[in-house]
Amino acid sequence: MKPILLDFPSHFSTKRLFIRMPQPGDGKVVHDAIKASCEELKPWLPFAKKDQTLEQVEENIREAHAKFLLREDLRLLVFHLETGEFIGSSGLHRIDWDVPKFEIGYWVDTRYAGKGYITEAVEGITKFAFDELHARRVEIRMDSKNERSRAIPERLGYELEGILRNDDLALDGSGLRDTCIYSVVR
Repeated sequence: MKPILLDFPSHFSTKRLFIRMPQPGDGKVVHDAIKASCEELKPWLPFAKKDQTLEQVEENIREAHAKFLLREDLRLLVFHLETGEFIGSSGLHRIDWDVPKFEIGYWVDTRYAGKGYITEAVEGITKFAFDELHARRVEIRMDSKNERSRAIPERLGYELEGILRNDDLALDGSGLRDTCIYSVVR
């Protein structure tokens, strides 16, 4: 079956969070979160190194919406269940529908960091991948020096499969970096 024909929910909830696919109009809250979190995100995420306009972020959100519908990439936005406030972005990326396998990526608005929201979101997204998408493998990759990001899969029982040495360039141009690969399999 072609991925575009797969039917699955475009949203779900956890104890404190509402997680859904991006919608046109979400650019403002995402733009505001990027601006508020830019300094914390810059060492780890290429998009944070550029000063993006609201229009550019909205364009990116609309592209993510289309890719979700096409089943090419499943970005998910994370909102507080009770207040509706935007908390961060995550999703299922680098999809291989034949296996099926997915990679979870994530970032949090600094104003909501340290409250366990992204850990809860990743736990919910992992469950969504296995229950709704019938995943056989879910992985999380990050720079080995990103200790806060590494703590999330470790907290959730993902297994550190390995560290790819000299796998990527540091975003600040300071040299090569190692990439950690965590996974959970069915």
